[in-house]
Amino acid sequence: MRAIVTQLSRFGLVGLVGFGIDFAVFNILRATLLDPHEVQHGSLWAKVISTTLAIITNWLGNRYWTFRHQRRPHWAREALEFGLVSIGGLLISIGCLWFSQNVLHQTSLLADNIATNGFGLVLGTAFRFTFYRLWVFRGDKKALETGNPLEPVATSEIPTVSSHPTEPTAPAASSQQQG
Repeated sequence: MRAIVTQLSRFGLVGLVGFGIDFAVFNILRATLLDPHEVQHGSLWAKVISTTLAIITNWLGNRYWTFRHQRRPHWAREALEFGLVSIGGLLISIGCLWFSQNVLHQTSLLADNIATNGFGLVLGTAFRFTFYRLWVFRGDKKALETGNPLEPVATSEIPTVSSHPTEPTAPAASSQQQG
């Protein structure tokens, strides 16, 4: 239980950093280089850039910190799967916004923020954590069988030397040469 709480806490911190990057980059770009009054669809482009940076940051944080003992050696495949799951989380957030606007007929700025950054964020986060843990960062099958996915599992056996005090030890190098 402690392992999952630790992993969930790390996931939350990585997500918070990603959210901060997404929020800050979007607002900076929208207010400067991609001002919608100056650039057609500036807000859209700002969101695409900010979300992409957040996804990359989240992948690195989750790969090298949250799920570090579960990552797989095929980083490109893992990145693709992470991207697909991230898009799934984004679609959940957009679905919450659609439901709020089209079914509940709530179109205010506050309602949109509650739908996307409230319900969408919570549901999307649960979706992403589940699929990151079970699919993207599933790690070595042996790690999952041990019951503690946070503990590293050796993939090859290293012979151990007994240090029992009654066993004689061999000298490091022999002074006799055979010829």
